[in-house]
Amino acid sequence: MARLGAFCFPGSGHINPMTALARALEQRGHSVVIFGIADTEARVRDAGIGFQQIGASDFPPGTLRALDDKLAELAGLASFRFTIERVVNTGRMILRDAPAAVREAGVDALLVDETDVSGTVADHLGLPFVSIAIVPPIHDHDRVPPFFFGWPAGQDALSRLRNCMAMGLINRIARPLYKVINGQRAQWGLRPLRSADDSLSQIAQVALMPADFEFASVPRPELLHYTGPWVNSAQRPQVMFPWEKLDGRPLVYASLGTLQNGSEKVFKVIAEACAGLPLQLVISLGGGLAPELLGELAGDPIVVAFAPQLEVIKRAHLVITHAGINTVLESLAEGVPLVAIPQGNDQPGVAARAKARGVAVVVPRQRFNAARLRRAVREVLEDPGYRERAEALGQKMREIDGSAMAAEIIERSLQLRTPVQATQSAN
Repeated sequence: MARLGAFCFPGSGHINPMTALARALEQRGHSVVIFGIADTEARVRDAGIGFQQIGASDFPPGTLRALDDKLAELAGLASFRFTIERVVNTGRMILRDAPAAVREAGVDALLVDETDVSGTVADHLGLPFVSIAIVPPIHDHDRVPPFFFGWPAGQDALSRLRNCMAMGLINRIARPLYKVINGQRAQWGLRPLRSADDSLSQIAQVALMPADFEFASVPRPELLHYTGPWVNSAQRPQVMFPWEKLDGRPLVYASLGTLQNGSEKVFKVIAEACAGLPLQLVISLGGGLAPELLGELAGDPIVVAFAPQLEVIKRAHLVITHAGINTVLESLAEGVPLVAIPQGNDQPGVAARAKARGVAVVVPRQRFNAARLRRAVREVLEDPGYRERAEALGQKMREIDGSAMAAEIIERSLQLRTPVQATQSAN
């Protein structure tokens, strides 16, 4: 039995799976506290997980919404640069505030989101930590592209050179972050980090992504463990939805998640692309826009601020998505194929994996228009192969409990004991 602390990026796409993982660990007899800014407290506590605030002076209530609204306006490398700036500011706060908070919480080990800097805090405090990959796991070698790019994991010399060049670009953009981290590490007498790989746990790296969704040719490091989606539907807030408006036509669900969802144009293009096709479109705005701001849309789709996503996906024939990893995995777990329109950050890499597995058509941001999206929607709906491959992948995903599997790996890697093990040892 252990007390564990966790750090993760303060967005729903990270908090939801982290709280599901925390719940799985608590069901095994451990306790978990998540360290975060004020805007994340309600969501964590509503999930039944302990919370300890950090960054009160830097991130007062309302800060997160302002940052998310800015990100919603960006795409491509601009979104990555903004995300790096955001991580730098958050990183400074964590390196300053987290050591005292972690000591006060009395934790035995940390769970560190790979997008977070708190592995350095663990090193400083002499605590073991496990890296948690809520985005596609970090691979610091030339056989897989950084997940910010949407090309496949080619193994030929040209592909590997392209991957190296991409990693070099990412490292250059991330220099401000390394500067902050290494400055603090020097003050603490720790060796500097020279690459993203250096920041990973040397005990275990646990990914919510299933192995069957990864590029087939990617090497599997011994410390990296693929699991499956970390979902606890009971932790999701209750959302009202006009189920009575569903009319029996094949259902297409469109969502751009809760971060990069502020573009009226994208939603209008989605509606235009689906208008006139034999389907019914449901658009979830994810809180980025109010439905009334979109006005009248082509095809008269159902438009809601938020949707009960898991329930809607179960009824869907197709999901149009920004390729956020949670929406993609939740769709595939139900055997639902995808049309992906990645906007930035890890989404191009997620979309590339879905395309490589034959469960999605990808419409790149640079070529996004109603005609191309319409062709993509028709292709996925009319070619049964997409549904069949999604069903096959979903069947494999349903055979495992991803959060329970991840919890067991964490427990084993940190050499923690469950109450049953403790009782057996005492006897």
